[in-house]
Amino acid sequence: MEGRNYQLEIRGEKKTYPVSTTYMAIAKEYQQFYEDDIVLVLVNNRLRELKRTLDTDGVLEFVTTRDKAGKKAYRRSVSLLMQKAVHNLYGEAGVTVRILHSIRQGNYCELCGDLEVTQEVILKLKQEMMRLCDADLPIAKKSMDTEEAVGLFSRLGMKDKERLFRYRRSSRVNIYELDHYKDYFYGYMVPSTGYLKYFDLCLYREGFMLLYPGEHSKTVDEFVPSEKLYQTLSEASDWANTMGIGTVGALNDAIAGGTIQDIILVQEALMEQKIGLLAEQIAKEKDKKFIMIAGPSSSGKTTFSHRLSIQLKAQGLSPHPVPLDDFYLDRTVSPRDENGNFDFECLEALDVARFNHDMGELLAGKEVELPIFNFKTGRREEKGRMMKLKADDVLVIEGIHGLNDKLSHSLPRSSKFKIYISALTQLDIDEHNCLPTTDGRLLRRIVRDARTRATSAKETIAMWDSVRRGEENNIFPFQEEADVMFNSALIYELAVLKQYAEPLLFAIERDCPEYVEAKRLLKFLDYFLPVPSDTISPNSILREFIGGSCFHV
Repeated sequence: MEGRNYQLEIRGEKKTYPVSTTYMAIAKEYQQFYEDDIVLVLVNNRLRELKRTLDTDGVLEFVTTRDKAGKKAYRRSVSLLMQKAVHNLYGEAGVTVRILHSIRQGNYCELCGDLEVTQEVILKLKQEMMRLCDADLPIAKKSMDTEEAVGLFSRLGMKDKERLFRYRRSSRVNIYELDHYKDYFYGYMVPSTGYLKYFDLCLYREGFMLLYPGEHSKTVDEFVPSEKLYQTLSEASDWANTMGIGTVGALNDAIAGGTIQDIILVQEALMEQKIGLLAEQIAKEKDKKFIMIAGPSSSGKTTFSHRLSIQLKAQGLSPHPVPLDDFYLDRTVSPRDENGNFDFECLEALDVARFNHDMGELLAGKEVELPIFNFKTGRREEKGRMMKLKADDVLVIEGIHGLNDKLSHSLPRSSKFKIYISALTQLDIDEHNCLPTTDGRLLRRIVRDARTRATSAKETIAMWDSVRRGEENNIFPFQEEADVMFNSALIYELAVLKQYAEPLLFAIERDCPEYVEAKRLLKFLDYFLPVPSDTISPNSILREFIGGSCFHV
């Protein structure tokens, strides 16, 4: 290979580089053209870390901290930086750190050991992280035998990783090292600590928040607590730990040990109990007439609404579904986004005036004809759908704007009961790698779209960023205004979704832009042992996605 040159196409021009050139050197040459820091590259549509040397001809694209893959790499690397700082300051005292929950633009962390988290501790930790950043220490990657990695994590006391890698099919595993501190991370990293200039720490609850840049890659926003979200995540995590299944490795132990069916039954029973208690709470509040349900994509809102309605009937109430979709404006007057496409996710796509009029009339005891939206013609139709609220009637209103008071501005707050539903997974990959809740929802949607809408995994992944933007604008800002936050995640579901999602993801060709995300999700699913779906109850929320539901979903 000595003397060999590689031909690359970069930003539309042909360039020649010697074989020993690193992608980091090329990135430095082109950084001037990018506002955000370059942290990875795509070579022939395959992600590469900057420390790698050239090994092929082809098309090279830069990945910055504004891009999804670059943002993930940056956050992983900051997590390693924080872990190393904890180790430097308190490692001799046996103190370690656990990364527990993703909350807004950060991770909630707790210190394990005999050390109270105080403002002084946080300040020292931040100063040490900044010192390591200024030192620009290399983040090295080493490939080792999987059995060797199991032994390494056993010696380091990282029991979750030791357990996880016992189920690793690959014979090799990549370990990252920062100044002799070793760990495993689910994905790529930046080359050195000098890249990690933007982060913050703040006290929260019994631990602290590790905060990352949000929309702007060089600005860390002030942390705004999400108390209900924290409580819901903590409750789910505590239950998972009580069941002995707080991590993927522990779930795999249960699958391999033949106890997973009992866990499925207990989880489903717990969910039914929670829905029943929720219905009981609503029934006790006699003035509640509008049950407003909202949540992000693939949260299981439809199945949840059916199951809640059944429990409401058991409480003596008569629930009636009212989909907000029926209040869409006719397509001829529907708003469009900046690209000229219909924007069906903004509040302005709904006839808010008509909704308030109809609901107000119902609340006043009058009979109303509710519209039905015809998605084929793009028009609302009046088909004699008459309704009048009796004493025990309640409306179950499901749609993305359900928690936004601008939708129901004329209705008294006392008449509304707001429910935020989302799939907030209880599992962690290990002590330092949270399992992203958005990945669980994306896999749910890939499986459901392929089954019910003839939509390929490639198409679902391609539209996912747009879906997420809609959630950020129209759902998440209102989640804390809910009366109740309901977690629809099932601790076993990814082991079931695996067998449905993998063939769909493998069908995505390497030259597609969505291939990078598909490959990441396949690697993610590789951590799980599979669980067959034949014993899952027909009323399970998971059935909304894999099929076989007793409800019309």
